[in-house]
Amino acid sequence: MRIDRSPGGKHVLTATPLEGLETKGAGRYLANGSRGTFELRGEMPEGWIELTLSLRSEGRGRVLVDVGEGFEKPQPVPLPALDGNVRVVARVPGGVRGMRLEITGGAGVELGEASLRKLGAGAAVARLAAPLLRRSFIQPRHLPQAAKKFWAALRAGGPRNVLDQLAHRQARRDAPVFWYPEWSRLYVALTPADRKIIRESIAKMTRRPTFDVILRAPAAADPGLRRSIESVRAQLYPEWRLYIAGEGQAPPELAAQDARLEWISVAAGSSAAAAFERGKGDWVIVLDAGGALAEPALFLFARAVADGAEPDVVYADEDRLDPSGLPADPAFKPDWNPDLFLSQNYIGRACAHRRARLQEIGGFRSEYEGNRDYDLLLRATASGRVRHLPFVVHHQEARSAPDAFDAEAGVRALQSFLGPDTSVAPVPAVHGFRVRWPLPAQPPLVSVIVPTRDHAAVLQTMVESFFARTNYPAYELIVVDNQSEEPAALEYLKSISGRAQVLRYDQPFNFSAINNFAVERARGSVVCLLNNDVEIVDEGWLTEMVSQVLRPEIGAVGARLLYPDGTLQHGGVVVGIGGVAGHAHKHLAVAAPGHCGRAQLVQDVTAVTAACLCVRKQIYQRLSGFDERLAVAFNDVDFCLRVRRGGLRNLWTPYATLLHHESKSRGKDDAPEKRARFRREIEFMRRHWGDVIAYDPAYNPNLTFDAEDFSLAWPPRVAPPWRAPPRDAGWFRDTVRAPR
Repeated sequence: MRIDRSPGGKHVLTATPLEGLETKGAGRYLANGSRGTFELRGEMPEGWIELTLSLRSEGRGRVLVDVGEGFEKPQPVPLPALDGNVRVVARVPGGVRGMRLEITGGAGVELGEASLRKLGAGAAVARLAAPLLRRSFIQPRHLPQAAKKFWAALRAGGPRNVLDQLAHRQARRDAPVFWYPEWSRLYVALTPADRKIIRESIAKMTRRPTFDVILRAPAAADPGLRRSIESVRAQLYPEWRLYIAGEGQAPPELAAQDARLEWISVAAGSSAAAAFERGKGDWVIVLDAGGALAEPALFLFARAVADGAEPDVVYADEDRLDPSGLPADPAFKPDWNPDLFLSQNYIGRACAHRRARLQEIGGFRSEYEGNRDYDLLLRATASGRVRHLPFVVHHQEARSAPDAFDAEAGVRALQSFLGPDTSVAPVPAVHGFRVRWPLPAQPPLVSVIVPTRDHAAVLQTMVESFFARTNYPAYELIVVDNQSEEPAALEYLKSISGRAQVLRYDQPFNFSAINNFAVERARGSVVCLLNNDVEIVDEGWLTEMVSQVLRPEIGAVGARLLYPDGTLQHGGVVVGIGGVAGHAHKHLAVAAPGHCGRAQLVQDVTAVTAACLCVRKQIYQRLSGFDERLAVAFNDVDFCLRVRRGGLRNLWTPYATLLHHESKSRGKDDAPEKRARFRREIEFMRRHWGDVIAYDPAYNPNLTFDAEDFSLAWPPRVAPPWRAPPRDAGWFRDTVRAPR
């Protein structure tokens, strides 16, 4: 490839399918395996470049650059989300011999133009540093730390080092899947100093709970068995016994390895129950052959239960090892999330059961073979005494597929647990379930409240789609007109007065005050706050939301909102993202699973957007509604936090889907007075909810506050007990954005 050394115009690249791809049409391909590869041909300028791809896929992508060692040892350029307009800045050395585009984990691929442009150093800095500078200037308190880091990088290696570090940060943010091995090395792997601290901590423990580890081994020759055994023997915490429950006879060398190991010969399907009866430990952990405990796993569990306030179940995070032995596919879980657990056994293998609780509930039940662990956990966690540790303690083996999913056994276990009033259906794509909750014989009246101002066409789309595509039988539509002036809007409001109640609110815009005004006049026992810029596309949306909101333990219920291009706009609100709050899985493809399948599952969330929010009127009024000091931003988040503080759970459901054209009638917050108001609302949230914003229990401190895509936090916001707490990330803190 010819080397172009000057900044300049666009270099168009030609993409040719190389392997693992079937052409389905112009620019459309189907991956017929786990990986599809294109050859990229064209000029590759040396130095800093901006690569642009018209590329859409649900998979992950990277460009591989052959710099002289072939494609066995390429220089990888990880790509951000393949959402149709992919841009990445990277530094390419001289001597490039070839380029390939690799897509993994996505069946469908759409590829249009591919091009690159050479950048000068100044342009590269501008593109890479812009997000960091925006964060620092919006949060000025981080500027001193940002400046300190900048000068440290400059002194260490000059301008080139600054650029390299900025590019490294971009890649970690935009393509986290490729960086998890490094993340794991930094924040999961133990150092000799870590082990020393852990051993000293164990020696000081006055209460040392005991653990029975049950290892299910279908056969003594199972290739993953030895690895599982060695992971238990390598535990830094010594108070354990390992019961290996397998078919046939024990390997002759097993007893000589460790006196704490015992082989139990069992019939097929009865392994865990037989081993449970044999053990006497305070706590029980179940492993499958091939699964491995991280070195500090038992220490972390012991420390969590040794303080006297014993939960019934303790669970932690986990990952998987790829075929080369590197950590991959982390499952970073929320704190105890009852509705997510009814949708999926997200607890998985990384958990410890209190023996007394297992005895109380009758232990393992053979009739749920195929999903016996889920059945056990459903009954064990019913007490609500569940604790989550945000540390990786379990590694699934590379050779195994994702955890076995027996849909029929899972449905039976869940149906038995919930009782006959609910109905359960499998969601196989994410190894989950959908629970349908009953409505009363006389469904309650729902007051649907829609604030609006001008923009007749926007309101008309909402109103007409509402009446045409809502199958819920009992509702009233209340449209609140906030000083409309356009003749078309006034005429349309007049035209719907026979189908909807139109209220006039003749005061300056205050979203909180408008909704409070309308709720006071609503007749329904359930209120649904709805933006005027949404469009109903799913006729069962309101039925789903009301069936959830009538559950006595549930407060506010939010819907799945999509952008007009079909990507996700709202998957629940995560507090802390963007400095105050952001939307989970924003811009994710509608059918994509999201982190651990969560974008497709009902779950408890800390907050939901008021663009579509259902709540019982009694709860709304008990909390005095929305806080009118928050006129525009964060009033829904503040309300949901007060709901949660009152002991109720907020819930998000993907089974109520609406299109959201996003704040069309309100406009942008770019005027000086609007920016000042936004700053006041930010400070209000930090002053009232600072501790909550720092830790969202429905999220995970190993996941970033920099973005809404569940990517990795560098560093995590919590540290294990043998490490010092992470320091403020300074210039890499988040921009504050108002979730819509």
